[in-house]
Amino acid sequence: MDSVLFVCVENAGRSLMAEAFMKKYAPHVRVASAGTRPAARPDEAVVRAMREVGIEVDKTPAALTAEMLRGGSRVVNMGCMDSSECPALFVEGVDDWAIPDPKGRTIEEVRRIRDVIEARVREMAGRPD
Repeated sequence: MDSVLFVCVENAGRSLMAEAFMKKYAPHVRVASAGTRPAARPDEAVVRAMREVGIEVDKTPAALTAEMLRGGSRVVNMGCMDSSECPALFVEGVDDWAIPDPKGRTIEEVRRIRDVIEARVREMAGRPD
């Protein structure tokens, strides 16, 4: 795997967490994240939950582009709550992790989502321990 692109609608939570974990566990892999309708900033609960595990999420959410989709050797859709803007609609052969959106959830729920994402990324990176 040369590169991976994590996508969702707002790029404010799940995809940002996945990007940060991939950078931690597979620094040799080119990684990015983006959304079809990016938010203005990362979700505050996501920023807090990631800080708890020593990772700063300070990236401004990015818009998904056709160039990004062509450049990724592996595209992972984090899950869609908004079927009209789901990135999986625009990409063939995408992996869909079907992870719940952390937006509007309690910090305890966001922590559980964070931990699921971390486990999936560790597995993808070949670091299951």
